[in-house]
Amino acid sequence: MVIIKNNKLLQEFKLSSISILEKIESLPPLPKTILEIEEFRKKPNKEADDLLEIIEKDALIISTLLKISNSAMFGFRSKVETPGRAVNLLGINFTISIAIGGTVQNLLMSNLEPYDINSDDFMRASNISSTLGNLWLSKVNIELKEEILLPALLQEAGKFVLADLLVSNGKSDEFKNKVSSGISIANAEKELVGFSTSEITAQIFRHWKLSPNLINMIEFVDDISKVDDEFKSKSQILDVIKTACEVSDPLSDSNIEKAVAKATLYGLDTKPLLKAIETLQDRLLDEL
Repeated sequence: MVIIKNNKLLQEFKLSSISILEKIESLPPLPKTILEIEEFRKKPNKEADDLLEIIEKDALIISTLLKISNSAMFGFRSKVETPGRAVNLLGINFTISIAIGGTVQNLLMSNLEPYDINSDDFMRASNISSTLGNLWLSKVNIELKEEILLPALLQEAGKFVLADLLVSNGKSDEFKNKVSSGISIANAEKELVGFSTSEITAQIFRHWKLSPNLINMIEFVDDISKVDDEFKSKSQILDVIKTACEVSDPLSDSNIEKAVAKATLYGLDTKPLLKAIETLQDRLLDEL
C-alpha cells in the first residue's frame, strides 16, 4: 500500500496514475488472430485442428511457437519443424499460452532497462515460468495446470508499462538502487510509481477485454491478502512461480529458496515443486 505523506507525493502519485492510464489506453488493439484464439479458448470442447487453422494465419505466432518448441526447456528429442507437430507436442492450452503471450509481449515492447533485462530475457523468463507451472502442476492437478499456464506466462507483462514510466520520469537509477538495497521489486514499484506489476498487468488485460478469471488470478499476486477467496489458491501458485522465475534471475538459488518458503507458507506440497525445478534446471543446462 502506498502511503501519501505530503502534497508533493500526492501530486506525483496522481501524475503516475494518469500516465499509466494514458499509456494503457494508447496501447494498440489485440490482433484479430488473438481475439479468435481467446474465443476458441472459451469453448468447452477444443480441437487441435481448429486452433491450428487460427494460428496459421499469423506468421509471428508460428515463428514464436517453433522457436519455443525447439528450446531445451521442453526436451523434445527431435526438431519441431511444423506448427501442427508443435501443437500436438505442446498441447492445446500450452500452444494458446505461447500464441497469446508472444503477441502480448510484442505489442507492449519497450525498454526494460530499469529491470536490467532486455525483451529476450523477459521472454525467456516468461517461458521458464509457464514451463515450471506445467511441470509442477502436472503432478498435482491437471485441470489446475491448464488454468495456470496462461497467467504464469503473462503475469509480468505490466513491467513493460512500468519500465517505460520509470525511464520517462528519470527514476530508473532510483528504482535499481532500491532493489539492490534489498527492497523487493514489487515494493520498489509501489514506492516509485504507486502500483506493482500484477496490478498494471490486470489493467492492461481489462483494456483488452481478456478473461475476467485471468485478470482476477493475476491482479493481486503481489499482495495476496487482497485476492478474493475464489482465486486465492491460484494466485498463491502464481506468486510461487513468479518468485522462483523472477525476470532478472530466473531459478537462481536465492529465488528458489524464496519460492519454496512461500509455497510452505501457503500450505503447498513442496516436493513436486522442487522436482519440477530440478527437471527444468537440467533441461536449461543443455542450452549452455
